[in-house]
Amino acid sequence: MALEVRKQQAACGALVRGVDLSKPLLAEEVNRIRQVWLEHQVIAFPGQPLEIGDIERFATYMGPNGEDPFIEAIPGHPRVVQVKREADEKTPIFAETWHSDWSFLKAPPAGTVLYGNVIPPIGGDTLFANQYAAWDGLPESMKARLKDKRAIHSARKGYAKDGMYGEKDKGRSMAIKFGDTALRTQLHPLARPHSETGRLALFVSPGYTIGIEGIPDDEGRDILMELYKHQARPEYVYRHKWEPGMLIMWGNRCVIHAATGGYEGHRRLLHRITVADRTLQ
Repeated sequence: MALEVRKQQAACGALVRGVDLSKPLLAEEVNRIRQVWLEHQVIAFPGQPLEIGDIERFATYMGPNGEDPFIEAIPGHPRVVQVKREADEKTPIFAETWHSDWSFLKAPPAGTVLYGNVIPPIGGDTLFANQYAAWDGLPESMKARLKDKRAIHSARKGYAKDGMYGEKDKGRSMAIKFGDTALRTQLHPLARPHSETGRLALFVSPGYTIGIEGIPDDEGRDILMELYKHQARPEYVYRHKWEPGMLIMWGNRCVIHAATGGYEGHRRLLHRITVADRTLQ
């Protein structure tokens, strides 16, 4: 397989051509794609007319089934969820806050696969920020202070009954299921080693981080606000523009991401699969 890999002019991201994801891949093809993914953190495959089964097969190559605790799977496909918004929908844009998918789990996922079925003619870009670069770019004094600290992660801001997608979130087309389990917390290293590359990445986000273990709440909030501002600096960010029939995969262990709007009056539909971290299975 002669993969064509074109690095984006950003801190992460690459376009990948030269492979047909509608067909089964050989082991060496899968290994090459994984290498490209680990190197660039975010990879996109344009021009891929895929069925749901094709997306499932690709995700299986990339790792074990992941968990989607607060979104219902589509019928007949227990691994697949829809990220959708109808043309007349008025709810806030889903996942507009910077986050790493499901970082509040004991074993956070390695990656996310997302396929563009219906893409609006305007808007809807996805932002990614390289958290290797964010950690490396912190002042040495801040690194020394935080390197051995653990951040407190929780889904409560989004998926508790009083969260963004809780009881008051009416009229949303996505199959979100909120509940009290969102109140649980989980500790992860603030400087978290990637389980395959070994590199340290900043592992906090305004979406799912609520504190720092061993630091008083007020002081912890101040530190986190500083980190949130730092981790999304323009030099760390890649703005991904979607096309219909494009499949994208990103690494939750080393990037954060955020959705954007700007496509009012247009329908948008994507199918998503969470890929578990096989080193944590």
